[in-house]
Parts: sequence; structure tokens; C-alpha cells
Amino acid sequence: MLRIRGLAIMGRILLNAVVVSIFFGAMAQATQAATETDVVAATGAQEALPASVAGFRTATFGMDEAAVYAAISNDFGIAKESVKESENTVERTRLLTVSVPDLLEGGGVAQVSYIFGYKSKALIQVGASWNMTTDPEMSDKLLVANGDVLASHFLAEGFAPASVTTGTAVANGILLFRGGDADGHTAILLLQGSFEQNTNVQNALKPTGLALLYSVNPDAPDIFRIKDGNF
Repeated sequence: MLRIRGLAIMGRILLNAVVVSIFFGAMAQATQAATETDVVAATGAQEALPASVAGFRTATFGMDEAAVYAAISNDFGIAKESVKESENTVERTRLLTVSVPDLLEGGGVAQVSYIFGYKSKALIQVGASWNMTTDPEMSDKLLVANGDVLASHFLAEGFAPASVTTGTAVANGILLFRGGDADGHTAILLLQGSFEQNTNVQNALKPTGLALLYSVNPDAPDIFRIKDGNF
């Protein structure tokens, strides 16, 4: 199953807001850059059942915090006391965050964050991230491998080809996949990093993280905004 406007905090990843800093910042650029559809890569999806992005595992969009706590316990066996609560003071959203070993089998320790809307107080996004902060043993090779595995998975999930974008270079890395379902819910996969010139004087990505987002509406999320005319 799985915006992106707001923050531009991509150089560092903080444990209490990793998904927000990755997604709400870098993905704004990814959204703007992802203007071309990779129809060839998405051809295989035409034969699959239509994709549905309803949340992540048993946590579904629209749930309140109590229901998400129950989903976390059900999905990962993590007790409420081990769930980190935090707030994004800019977006004015709440987050529940957990550390999950082998979220992707063999992919290292990931951090999963559940984001609740400013007005609705309901689940609007779920993000997962892999990096040296979530797992000190993480390597560039494993980040790339995780990204390849997940991108291949999404391409086979039945997303409408017109909604799919793959392999798009953005300022903060490579947008490996973006696709939406019939309700406009979106899955986004970003290999984060910086571009450096290699020995052939070509730009090559130095990976620093992998970020995955499932969102109700990445282009118009339920976050705090100053009303026009107030300032």
C-alpha cells in the first residue's frame, strides 16, 4: 500500500520528525519535478487489480490515535509505552513513531511514523524511512537495494499508468516511484541523497536515506496554514 509541501529540512533527519522533514520538505520538489509519466515502466500494472492506498497494514486513513495505537500493536507487537509521541510545531500535526527491525525483510531497521491532520485529528499519512539514524549498520548498497525492491513492488500493484512517475531526478535525490489510486491517495518513494561528480565527470547520487510515504492527499494535506490577509 502508502506531500509534500512545507519544510525544506532535508540535510538532517531527526528521530522525532523524520517523516515530516523528509516528506513535507523534499517531496515538494519531487511533486513539481514529477511531470512526466513513465508509461513503459508501468505497463505491467495494467494487468493487475486497481491499486488502493488506504493506509499502511492495518492502520487506515481516518483512524484516530487510539485506533492507530491498536494497529501498531497488531502489526508490530509494539506496546503503547514504546511508541514515541511528538508534534510538528510548523504543520501543527501530531506523530506517533516506532522503530521496526526488518520492516522490509533484510532491509535493516526502519522508522515508521503515523501523522494526524491538523483539523481532522485523524490519520492522513504514514511514512517509513531507512537511514543511518534509524540503523547505524545501514549502507548505501542496502538503501539502493531497498529502493529497487519497493519500486518494483509498486510497479506491479496496479496503479493507473497515467498516475505513475518513476526515476525522476530531484534536488534531494531520485523519485523512484509516485502513483495514485482512484481516490487520489498516493504512494511516494524517494531515494534521498546528494549528487556528486564521479571519475567520468558525471553526476552520481550518494544515497543518504530512503523515504516511503502513503498519503491521503500529498498536494493539499491537512496542515496548519495562515489565512490569506491575516498578515
